[in-house]
Amino acid sequence: MQVKRAFKYRFYPTDAQATELSRTFGCVRKVYNLALAARSEAWTLRQEQVTYNQTSAMLTGWKKTEELAFLSDVSSVPLQQTLRHVQTAFTHFFAKRAKYPRFKTRKKSRKSAEYTRSGFRFRDGQLTLAKMTEPLDIAWSRPLPEGIQPSTVNVSQDTAGRWFVSMLCDDPTIRPLPATDKAVGIDVGLTHLLTFSTGEKVANPRHERRDRVRLARAQRQLSRKARGEGTNRHKARRKVAKIHARIADRRRDLLHQLTTQLVRENPYARDRGPDRAQHGQKPHARPGHLRRELERVPFHAGIQGFLVRARSHRGRPVLSLF
Repeated sequence: MQVKRAFKYRFYPTDAQATELSRTFGCVRKVYNLALAARSEAWTLRQEQVTYNQTSAMLTGWKKTEELAFLSDVSSVPLQQTLRHVQTAFTHFFAKRAKYPRFKTRKKSRKSAEYTRSGFRFRDGQLTLAKMTEPLDIAWSRPLPEGIQPSTVNVSQDTAGRWFVSMLCDDPTIRPLPATDKAVGIDVGLTHLLTFSTGEKVANPRHERRDRVRLARAQRQLSRKARGEGTNRHKARRKVAKIHARIADRRRDLLHQLTTQLVRENPYARDRGPDRAQHGQKPHARPGHLRRELERVPFHAGIQGFLVRARSHRGRPVLSLF
């Protein structure tokens, strides 16, 4: 069974690589906004639909202008990929699967760039991106399946300043798990993180408690810094982001472990949302995060199936795995 699987690793770029990637992120954001503005203007003023091929031709013209000549300084592969992302965003919008695409901003939008096969070289376990002479210093937390080549590479930087690379591969090592008729219902609560229909309960670890004092102190320090682009405010903001990232990593790791165990032991899982007895209180683990993990794990665990979403009679979100 051939399954596309993404392997995400942290890496540590050199100063030259970090500068090149930061410049690429900016160009990707600029091209995305230009393409979105061109398509929106064409539809608003002339009732015309702009295709990917037309925006690709526009990109060539933008590079020839004096104002946007800097777009030629980075690899063209991520720029072409962001035009495809704009096309996909509009496809989802017209199919009523998503809202209208929004413009990207330097402060709030995710920093990422996507490279296809022509934009990177993967050889002898080393990954080298276009416009770079040295391979990335990747922390290989787990090995890639032997003999496979990435088809797409996504490079990103989070708000805490950490760099990540995600490699999409065809993983031939995944095998279907034995068939079973076991099923389980799941309630997300406050006192207990999860309560199963079998009576088993998972305690709420409350991951933020360990860093609550440190986070409050960092947020107070940030509030005292003058607003703007000052160095001190940037350092304080980065400190708060690192604490939030550490808490999010703990929550994500726990959800990965729980959902993997659930899917392997119970191919039929149903998420009933927060406990009704605790209505009006915010659950520690968001039901949406749990559902996304239940969508991700089956294919990685070797279960052939699909997910069916429905609504209960009380309007509660229900997710069934088949």
